This record gives sequence, structure tokens and C-alpha cells, in this order.
Amino acid sequence: MSAPVSTVEDAIQAALATVNDPEIRRPITELDMVRSATVGPDGVVRVELLLTVAGCPLKDKLRADITAAVAAVPGVTGVEIEFGVMSPEQRQSLQAKLRGGTAAAEPVIPFAQPGSRTRVYAVASGKGGVGKSSVTVNLAAALAARGLSVGVVDADIYGHSVPRMLGADGRPTRVEDMIMPPQAHGVKVISIGMFTAGNAAVVWRGPMLHRALQQFLADVYWGDLDVLLLDLPPGTGDVAISLAQLLPNSEILVVTTPQAAAAEVAERAGAIALQTHQRIVGVIENMSWLELPDGSRMEVFGAGGGQAVAESLTRTIGAQVPLLGQIPLDTRVREAGDAGNPIVLAEPESPAAVALGGVADRLAVRRESLLGKPLGLKPAGR
Repeated sequence: MSAPVSTVEDAIQAALATVNDPEIRRPITELDMVRSATVGPDGVVRVELLLTVAGCPLKDKLRADITAAVAAVPGVTGVEIEFGVMSPEQRQSLQAKLRGGTAAAEPVIPFAQPGSRTRVYAVASGKGGVGKSSVTVNLAAALAARGLSVGVVDADIYGHSVPRMLGADGRPTRVEDMIMPPQAHGVKVISIGMFTAGNAAVVWRGPMLHRALQQFLADVYWGDLDVLLLDLPPGTGDVAISLAQLLPNSEILVVTTPQAAAAEVAERAGAIALQTHQRIVGVIENMSWLELPDGSRMEVFGAGGGQAVAESLTRTIGAQVPLLGQIPLDTRVREAGDAGNPIVLAEPESPAAVALGGVADRLAVRRESLLGKPLGLKPAGR
């Protein structure tokens, strides 16, 4: 018995199901955004779409994607789209669907749950100016280019710079009390700079910093991430302590330069893991050397700082802390960051991009959940 031939209406619904919401990255049909889709005798399809919020910044992309998908259905001669806005009740229903519970449920940090398979890397440094944000942005872009689902929290509240360096110039969208993060180069990103006017300074004390970080982790809809990177402020202050409380399973990446003074400070930033019981993934040495036209290397900031930090932390913690990579000094890293196009994407064959890619390869491991898995344990006999 042959399968029934689908109608044009069925084909239109199937086409609409291939269109993802640009922010949530799930089919618009699954999110109940399609209020109606009808086809007239003239073959013109009229779609009524409900936006999550009025003035959705990605409405034009939705229009283009829906038009392309539906116009490809045989028999369709045209596509007309009418945009509406979800009611508060519909938004609450969407919020509950995304969170997998009730709309009134207390927001939780998904990455802190026992079943989370997201690797959380906190990129830390003892002092400013070592290129921590550049490393974070390039690692995020490199991991996303390798097919992983990646998010970045710009936790450097006072010195936020990730959105510019990643080219994320969009604004977050609110759905009830959930925040949809902008994306750039396949990376979801959130930063306090997206909520301030212009280049205004953020003048906050510790409790407000804690609350902001908590909101970034709990109220933002991240989806199912493989990796979450947090660009921490320099030092061992409020944000580093809050991170250890909110995400005790987060792992620390220490960034330093070869300079002895910077390395000493970086050791202190890494040693905080003893107090917070976090794992140190390794050390990244940035600005290791400058490659000259004749092929020789100029060690502008000295040599050996990264290895010294790795060895010192290994002794202090009692577990192996590797030197994950040495990133050469290259003006193109700065230029690419200023342009919002990380060097691992802009010039992937450059020495700095290759070195950063090598670090990304070592970090591109998704955490395996133990939920529901037999551990092969047997009770001890008496």
C-alpha cells in the first residue's frame, strides 16, 4: 500500500518547520510562532507569524527565510507574511517550553546541574593587559568553527570588550524574564556592555557584580552548549569568588605573558583554585615572541613565564597543570579583534591562529554526564 500523497498545505507546514528562529535556533513551528498558513486559489501563501516581541531586530531575516522555504514548495506562486506579536500568555508558554518546566519556575543555572554536559572554562589572569579577552574570543570562534555549540560570558564587568572583538553588535531580546543572547560567528555572547548606553562606565559594588553574573548564567537562554567560556576580570576579586560559588564545576584557564612579573601574578590567580576547589585546565602563554621577517624570534617580554606558571601551579596544587600553548605576538591579532573578526577566522594560517587552534583542539571535549549510566560499582562484602 503506497503512502498517501501529501497536500500543498502539508508541504507548506513541512517547509515552515525547516525555518529556525534566528535567536532561539529552534523551528518556528515548534515554538508556536506560526499562527496560520493558508494557500489561496492563485497559489499565494499567506503566513501569519507571531514575533516574541514587537520590533524584533531579526524580523527581516525571518521574512527572508520563510519566503525562501515556502516559495520552494511546488505550486506556490508567492508568499505574503503578516507579523503579529505574542500575547503575555503565549510568551510565558514559550518560556516554560524553553526551560522545560513551568513559566513560574525559579530560574536555575543549567551549567551547575549534575547532568550538565557543558564544559565551563573560566579564562583568568592575575593582571590586565595580557590578552585574556583576545584569547577568549579566538578560542570561542575556533571551537564554534569546529562544530561545537559555544557561548561566551563577558564577566569582566568593568572592562567589557568581548562584543566588539567578536563582532557581536546585536542587542539581547527579552522574552518575559528570559534573555536571548546575540550571536556572532556562531557564538552566543552576553555582556554588560549590551545593557549600557554608549561607552558608559559601570560603577558597581560586589553584590551587584554577583547578581549580574547570576543573571547572565540563569536568565539567558543558552540552549544546549558544548562549551561556555567566561572572560573574567583580572585578579582574584568578587567575580572570581562568585563564579566559584555559582559554577563550582567550572575549570580555570590561566593566561600569562612570558614576563617574570606577569607570571608571578598569574600564579596567584591560578592558586585561588585551591581555595575554591576548581580544576585548572592549563596555562596559555600569550605574546610569547615576535617573528621577524628573517625568520628569527624576538622575545619582547622575555621567555619562560608560561612554563614557570605551569610548573609552579603543578607543585602548588599537586596535579599536573600543562602549558597548553604559546601564542606569538602578532599585530594582526589586534587588527582582527578591532574589526570584530577573530584571527582564527580572518587568517587561520597565521602562526597565532594556528597556536590558538591547537589550544582549542585540546579544549574541544564535551563533558560526559553520568546520569542514567551504570558505573559498574559493587557493594563491598562484609
